[in-house]
Amino acid sequence: MASKVPELGRFAEPALLILVSLSDGPKHGYAIMTDVEAGTGRPLGPGTLYAALARLEERGLIEALAPVDRRRPYRLTALGSTVLADQLRDLAEFAQLGLRRLGSSSG
Repeated sequence: MASKVPELGRFAEPALLILVSLSDGPKHGYAIMTDVEAGTGRPLGPGTLYAALARLEERGLIEALAPVDRRRPYRLTALGSTVLADQLRDLAEFAQLGLRRLGSSSG
């Protein structure tokens, strides 16, 4: 059965990081970058960020809001929330498979 939910594409990691960042509410670009770095310990550069934001917006997974003090916040759409939940479930299943294969499953 073919899925009607859009795929994140080959740049899935930055897209996933951005969707997770937006899952607790709207943020502008710099706030997304600092949130991602705080959560992962890895920086997300502005070029990567804004290219991924454009792709996510084009796919209907996020939407830009009206600018606030010259900063444009973005928020997760209902479709984006669904896609994020599906992606996180798939990653959790994959992680559990890897842990089982390593003999290190904690659950």
